[in-house]
Amino acid sequence: MSGPLSGIKVVDFSRVLAGPLCARTLMDLGADVIKVEPPRQDLSRFAYPRTSGMSGYYAQQNAGKRNVCIDLNVPGALDIILKLCDEADVVVENFRAGTMKFLGLDYETLAARNSRLIYISISGYGQLGPWASRMAYAPVIQAESGFTRNSLDHYGAALERSMTDSLSHADVYTGLQGAIAALAALTRRSLTGVGQHVDVPMAATMLATSERAHFDLNPEELNDEPPILGAADCPFFQGPNGEQIVLSASLVGSLTFPFFLKAMRRPDLASDVRFATAADRKRNVTELHRIVQTWFYTFQSIAALDCQLDEAKIAMGVIRTAAALTNSVWSKHWRAVERVPNRRGGEYILPGRPWRFSKDELAPPGPPAFRGEHNREVLSDIGVPEEQVNSLLDSGALLIDSENLSDVN
Repeated sequence: MSGPLSGIKVVDFSRVLAGPLCARTLMDLGADVIKVEPPRQDLSRFAYPRTSGMSGYYAQQNAGKRNVCIDLNVPGALDIILKLCDEADVVVENFRAGTMKFLGLDYETLAARNSRLIYISISGYGQLGPWASRMAYAPVIQAESGFTRNSLDHYGAALERSMTDSLSHADVYTGLQGAIAALAALTRRSLTGVGQHVDVPMAATMLATSERAHFDLNPEELNDEPPILGAADCPFFQGPNGEQIVLSASLVGSLTFPFFLKAMRRPDLASDVRFATAADRKRNVTELHRIVQTWFYTFQSIAALDCQLDEAKIAMGVIRTAAALTNSVWSKHWRAVERVPNRRGGEYILPGRPWRFSKDELAPPGPPAFRGEHNREVLSDIGVPEEQVNSLLDSGALLIDSENLSDVN
């Protein structure tokens, strides 16, 4: 292993997205992550598109993790997992509150055996309190935390029907907050020698990461001014050669409207009664948009337009797919994607690491593991004799996806 977390062992009990992303982030930073998967597989293995016995969704969050598949209902299985956690630095779980205690793998049980353990619990509403037992998925948490309401309020009548966001922000943000908490707890442990339990609710994460929460919690009358320098007010335009582009600045906001005047060399528009105030600009935004769009068409290239907008402190982006971005010169310079084997002679193209360290080299991720692929390897690492491993396999405590493993290259 390489990277700043080399030597750190993570036991990952989580599934689907928030927990797996948390553990994957620690792995990307160099930790050895062991995914413990029950006979009832991680649901994300069945997502589409699916090739080579597992989905790309599963591969994105789990490629490079070692995998142990174990049935905790079989005698002897729990003892093995307890022994695995005895040697762990971090445990990650994202079950509903109380589930890990029911399994005999709660923080109190594990910390009594391993006082250095850092235990990350990701859930919808936290481990305690009146909502602790509620089921939680990203669309639900986004609805409950104001995220969806903000989107609906912004689009208003432009929406033919109410809809939620297409991406699972609550899962992703909470997974990253869990990784941040693990790093903080590891730093504290380096000073005290003692681990701790960290409770990371999705609802609290969405509230904490909303850049407009200050306005939602302390509403004031703004007379049509946008409440923040927010992405929701960024206008779409067409570039000089038909490109669809988005700008970082609001046409309506009094802080950003002058940027457009500077870029266009049109100070006269500041005294135009149609655009004198935020309310005026909002009422006449279609005409204002037309003026700016007409100016865009005077450029020969998107590069020339970008240069003049940059001079006026307006950032511009071409709307493209993720695949298009990864084919760009920037992507090739940054190495923005990783290629990992798909276990059938092909490969998955997956997002690369979002960091570069001057003193650490991050190893590329390995292939995504089939269930139980590393049973023998991991149990050997913690000193389980081979005959005991064989006994656990015979009893059904350990399971191996033998059909897929027999077919891989």
